[in-house]
Amino acid sequence: MDNKTPAVKMRNITKRFGPVVANDKVWLDIYRGEILALLGENGSGKTTLMNMLSGIYFPDEGTISIDGKDVVIRSPKDAFDLGIGMIHQHFKLVDVLTAAENIVLGLPGKLDLKTASKKIREICDAYGFEVDPDQKIYDMSVSQKQTVEIVKVLYRGADILILDEPTAVLTPQETDKLFAVLRNMRNDGKAIVIITHKMHEVEALSDRVAILRHGQFIGDMPTARTNAQEMTNMMVGHAVTLNIDRPEPVNPKPRIEVKGLTVRNIEGIVKLDDVSFTANSGEILGIAGISGCGQKELLEAIAGLQPVESGSISYIEDDGRREELLGKDPLAIAEMGVALSFVPEDRLGMGLVGNMDLSDNMMLRSFRRGHGLFTDRRSPKKLAETVVQELEVSTPSVSTPVRRLSGGNVQKVLVGREIANAPTVLLTAYAVRGLDINSSYTIYDLINRQKAAGVAVIYVGEDLDVLLELADRILVLCGGKVSGIVPGRGAKKREVGMMMTKLGGAKDE
Repeated sequence: MDNKTPAVKMRNITKRFGPVVANDKVWLDIYRGEILALLGENGSGKTTLMNMLSGIYFPDEGTISIDGKDVVIRSPKDAFDLGIGMIHQHFKLVDVLTAAENIVLGLPGKLDLKTASKKIREICDAYGFEVDPDQKIYDMSVSQKQTVEIVKVLYRGADILILDEPTAVLTPQETDKLFAVLRNMRNDGKAIVIITHKMHEVEALSDRVAILRHGQFIGDMPTARTNAQEMTNMMVGHAVTLNIDRPEPVNPKPRIEVKGLTVRNIEGIVKLDDVSFTANSGEILGIAGISGCGQKELLEAIAGLQPVESGSISYIEDDGRREELLGKDPLAIAEMGVALSFVPEDRLGMGLVGNMDLSDNMMLRSFRRGHGLFTDRRSPKKLAETVVQELEVSTPSVSTPVRRLSGGNVQKVLVGREIANAPTVLLTAYAVRGLDINSSYTIYDLINRQKAAGVAVIYVGEDLDVLLELADRILVLCGGKVSGIVPGRGAKKREVGMMMTKLGGAKDE
């Protein structure tokens, strides 16, 4: 590749938000005909840096040049005019419009959908996209919506593309398709930047990696000359173990038995359809499925937060006695030892009060049960301090209001508080959503410690690679139905991916 002249040169880029320095004199080169992976822990400044390139933020110091010419980017329109387009994690599409209407929305001139559709098909044919210009957004899967977002920036003439966590909610098959398209775009001379936490994807896709730590540029190198361990060590600043332990379950016994569970949402749509399974003590049962396949409704039904149309959910004591959970209120279920840690996009929407400090938020739960990971039940302040220490929560003190913490640190408080409740059943969804690799491994370790203590863990995750390493068994949901249950050890990623999309046969263990 002839990459002598960078498509983008960023020099001494600095961005402050009050006393916080998000980017500190960052240097970065981006070349055409290359896929660059931009890596760093949460809060390292990756997205902030790319937001300045795409016109969302304006740097306090430093210069940006495109093809050797210094430029000023004050808005997303300025970025588009320079051929820069960013595809964000959260799509900016109008559901009731078609793909073509979304792609041309906001462009100047007379609206000619026929001509637009023809151009869209030409773009799709050139790179291997699959888009129906006439399809409504509300009828699309997550990967189809993402494709529309990419085609939208290409339609506007972008040849420098930035993708923020592009595979967060894609199946393995959808990820493979996206990677094939990105390689085609690279081969056509596009400059592509991906922000991701998934090391195996960095190794599989990127040509070069650039690493930020605490807002500073640490270095860059060809991907072929490094590995996941070295990249992680550079991101964190010290050696990190990347192996997820999976000890064998010790004396597992049935703890939760779900039979024939059917749940409809508020619109009357069936979200769970005749779901049956058993979760055992001392075991991690992973739940796999594409976004919106009933994972949330399943955990909420067990916790008493979701109305159930039919079926049963039994809590089984160590001596074999059964107690039906349906009909009990959430507090009574929690008192039995069932803890729900659900990390939504709005982390302050699930039981944490933003204006209250960490100590007071600890008081929102009862800590009368047993002796778990956090043993001091007497003082909410002491408990908060233990959670902060165990999970390495970055906060000035336990008296800091939760709303002042970063999203990742709020997430640690959410997970830590439920674990502190010494549960017998831990329901956890998206526990590491958006967390950097170091924080994620802290959470995996805590979950394994719960398993070792005999807790029945039901784990919903977005990263299939992690599920295959962490879970003892994996229940696969597709369209609210159980596609099958496979062992965590020995299960193949593609096999599980096919089961998530109704392409594979069911297996039971």
